[in-house]
Amino acid sequence: MSKKSRKKSSKTASGGPTARKKAPKTRASAQAKPAKSQRAPASKSGKTTAKAASHKATSKRLTSSKPAAASATTAKVALTEGHNAPAFRLPRDGGGVATLSDYAGRKLVLFFYPRADTPGCTREAIDFTRLADAFAEAGAAVLGISADPVKAQEKFRDKHKLGVPLISDEQHEMLEAYGAWGEKSMYGKTFLGILRTTVLIGANGKIARIWRNVRVEGHADDVLAAARSLL
Repeated sequence: MSKKSRKKSSKTASGGPTARKKAPKTRASAQAKPAKSQRAPASKSGKTTAKAASHKATSKRLTSSKPAAASATTAKVALTEGHNAPAFRLPRDGGGVATLSDYAGRKLVLFFYPRADTPGCTREAIDFTRLADAFAEAGAAVLGISADPVKAQEKFRDKHKLGVPLISDEQHEMLEAYGAWGEKSMYGKTFLGILRTTVLIGANGKIARIWRNVRVEGHADDVLAAARSLL
């Protein structure tokens, strides 16, 4: 055997440089695999925990809205016949303000409607306008109240030639005081809004009659009959 052949054989048998390079590579790849498998479960667990926390937060928000709805419902039924009429001072169409004291010593009809220029509210306002002279003969003034701004009230008045003053209660102060603000439902959803309500106040400043959940058809005539019978 030549010298070159013996050297080559000797290097291969003793695990020369080529063998040493491959060995570390095999060990490194063997150690990398377990590291990946350990990280995967930790990531999955983190997602599950975050999802659970999200459900809890939503549940709390839904629960926290219940007390507000309950208090609104309580306010809705707080005012009863025989109570002193709550004072108010609010802007009205045409400028100026309307106050309870403006009608001291007179009978006063307050009709609360959800929104200007909607079908039911338009019909109701037209009916009270039609009977305005009859109410005056019975010694009663008539005011319409909603949460619409003054400009919307004036547009409503002009469009339908309404002859009764319209009050703007954008902050719901008067609406809440008279129990005309509370929980409503429509298409399976509940929300807070104006409850169609009419209140008749006697010349003595006390609540004589309250109509809740008003049906517009014939309502103004019923209120006129009650105003006429009230001394």
